[in-house]
Amino acid sequence: MTAATLRVGNFSGFYGDRFDALREMLTGGELDVLTGDYLAELTMLILGRDRLKDPSAGYARTFLRQLEDCLGLARERGVRIVANAGGLNPAGLADAVRALAGRLGIPVRVAHVEGDDLTAAHPGGLAAHAYLGGFGIAACLRAGADVVITGRVTDAALVSGPAAAHFGWTPDDHDRLAGAVVAGHVLECGTQATGGNYAFFHERPGDLRRPGFPLAELHADGTCVITKHDGTGGFVDVGTVTAQLLYETGGARYAGPDVTARLDTVRLTQDGPDRVRVEGVRGEAPPPVLKVGLNRLGGFRNEVVFVLTGLGIEAKAALVRQQMADALATSPPADVRWDLVRTDRPDAPTEETASALLRLVVRDADQQVVGRALSGAAVELALASYPGFHVLAPPGKGAPYGVFEDVYVPHSAVGHVAVLHDGRRVAVDPPRVTAVLRDVPEPELPEPPAPGPTRRAPLGLVAGARSGDKGGNANVGVWARDDDAWRWLAHELTADRFRQLIPEARDLPVTRHVLPDLRALNFVVEGVLGEGVAAQARFDPQAKALGEWLRSRHLDIPEVLL
Repeated sequence: MTAATLRVGNFSGFYGDRFDALREMLTGGELDVLTGDYLAELTMLILGRDRLKDPSAGYARTFLRQLEDCLGLARERGVRIVANAGGLNPAGLADAVRALAGRLGIPVRVAHVEGDDLTAAHPGGLAAHAYLGGFGIAACLRAGADVVITGRVTDAALVSGPAAAHFGWTPDDHDRLAGAVVAGHVLECGTQATGGNYAFFHERPGDLRRPGFPLAELHADGTCVITKHDGTGGFVDVGTVTAQLLYETGGARYAGPDVTARLDTVRLTQDGPDRVRVEGVRGEAPPPVLKVGLNRLGGFRNEVVFVLTGLGIEAKAALVRQQMADALATSPPADVRWDLVRTDRPDAPTEETASALLRLVVRDADQQVVGRALSGAAVELALASYPGFHVLAPPGKGAPYGVFEDVYVPHSAVGHVAVLHDGRRVAVDPPRVTAVLRDVPEPELPEPPAPGPTRRAPLGLVAGARSGDKGGNANVGVWARDDDAWRWLAHELTADRFRQLIPEARDLPVTRHVLPDLRALNFVVEGVLGEGVAAQARFDPQAKALGEWLRSRHLDIPEVLL
């Protein structure tokens, strides 16, 4: 008989997350499944470079070290482990886990999922991987696997796969799958759901030094409760779950390979201390195509940061720019970018606060052009430039950078396969029904607030935000915490107002999506991150702090809200 509740926890939100989280989650309370998310766009590039040096590499090696400490404990407690740590080589990691289990004398059944690797179909690409759904994971678990290793599945599939296996869902159970996808999206970034990176962290009592990792109590109808183990740090409330729901999403339709979840149907309610109930999620057929993340090497980049101190900052910056332009004229890099960051202040009490930073970034296909040419030109200015000349660090020889882009292929282009613990290979059928993704019409907005006195103040006093990257685009989710603030926010923060507040976006396409049930707006800024995080075209290449910058901008806010 199927248990009424499936308790799924998370112990990793990225490659490099807290090492002892696996043990914390296993010893902190009851669980059925533990999931680990190790992959991001930049991680796939890093693993691709690892594989160039060693064809047997390409997976997250820290996962093996975590298992060495905890595999026996997971076996004793009957907790299954599902992780995408396989990266570019899930079969290799599965073999390594079997070898580890044999060495430790722990009888575990290890399965893996493959078929996402499309690198051979994209000549010149370092790594090209389709985002698979959760039914390969489900097949492995239904056959009795204790550990399931995947490559590039969607982050949410780490939860929807175990839920489908446990409750016997089929690919046509769109509403139930959508509920599990929403739960998986909340869990995927670990402690971001329990107070980490949270806009209003300073208002909450409690220990945020080590937030506990989240878990979801999933039910057969697709509803769930987001919570954490008792006694762990951080907190779970409607705000933390809202923030994570908005993270790295676009419009109301959140598309995946198994289902398109309607984020505009999500209802959140506080269900007790550190418990948020998630219900009402509707699902639709998935799109007819799969997203493929294509990583390639874009060339080489280098940078130098000149420190400008005291008076005449603009004149000093102009001088060094002229000198560097002359020095680099004989072999100019393909791309040269200057940024003057005015961190200085007048009559400063310390030298550091009297200084501004002038950042030069160069990129080119030839490492020599951005290496020796740049370092030589910068060092030669040491005694011949502006007064107080120095740099934060001497430029190196130039490092390779990556470029990320999305491409799309039909489901039939991917051979999604579950390789069971006994070696059997089970093909995972593509979805029977698909639907072309369409934008949801903007819903009716609430009545605007009555006119009244206003005060110039930061947006962040009345709204939270969470931002992130998707390739070269950034998204900024903004939410209000009560209905009065929502009525003002929905009318005030238009796409045009967003462009005014974020000058980088003034000449870029900005799309606003309205999610009334979450009292939230989601903005997608196209092209603000250039060719993606690995290209490092921007000061904050993953747009992690773009939302906090927006919250710091001043608007005329109704005094009643302040």
